[in-house]
Amino acid sequence: MVLKFPSRWRFEAPRSANENASRIPGDAVHDFMRLIRKTASQGGVQDVLEHYKGYFCAANGTTHYASSNASWAESDLESQMVAAATNAPLFLEALFDASEAFRRRSADLFAPDVEMINGACRRHGIPYEIQGGSLTLRDPSAAVVPVPEAPPTLAERAQEILQKSLRRAEDLLSEGSGREAVQETLWLLETVATAFRGADTGTGTVEGKYFNDIVRDLRRLSPGTTLERILKWAAEAHGYLSSPTGGGVRHGLDLNNGVELSASEARLFCNLVRSYLSFLLSEHERLSAAPRA
Repeated sequence: MVLKFPSRWRFEAPRSANENASRIPGDAVHDFMRLIRKTASQGGVQDVLEHYKGYFCAANGTTHYASSNASWAESDLESQMVAAATNAPLFLEALFDASEAFRRRSADLFAPDVEMINGACRRHGIPYEIQGGSLTLRDPSAAVVPVPEAPPTLAERAQEILQKSLRRAEDLLSEGSGREAVQETLWLLETVATAFRGADTGTGTVEGKYFNDIVRDLRRLSPGTTLERILKWAAEAHGYLSSPTGGGVRHGLDLNNGVELSASEARLFCNLVRSYLSFLLSEHERLSAAPRA
């Protein structure tokens, strides 16, 4: 289950008199960290910490790398939580989604549930509560600077799709379904590429409709740039992962010569594609904002 809330909150959280609607206070971060430590005590401490860290990395838009040991995993997780605390909805989404995914691993496992998260929010004056899979303000009138209801921009819609898909991939990795996780991120790479259809790069217009054609146009129109180089790498990774004798995630695996992706390889490719996605979204925003003669 993915926590639902207005897409605009990903960019600008509501504000309240004590600022707790926009950010998670430090003492609350420590309390939530204590809940995660207790969750990790059920076995496989570093694995559980890494599981939560992956979700908070996604909230921050950063790549998730495994720590060298459990102690560093705890420290790195706390750093990611502190960074995510600057946007309360994204922080709570990461905590909720990670807990739900962890609980699905086994009926014998327990993680912070809605009642515990809502209780912590009340204790620390955080004006949110989770109801039926949705995050809401307990008292919407308490927001002193209400967020206007405006149609989401392309970047906002892309970010919403991005976050949902990345969390899906993270769930799949946690469940040991590496091939499906990589398949999800490849789908997202193809989806984000369509945002460049008809884009004016200043040297020409992107005319392609599908991933390979769009990439070919962008590379041709951006010679010698970082964008051209990143697109070359992205296309090579896409081709390798799609091939039956490569990753075999889109066109089936060659039973004679193909090699199934390992868990570490799946994590590597997911992180690699995630870095391409972040760059491509920033490039799309740059091209969209560039003045045209």
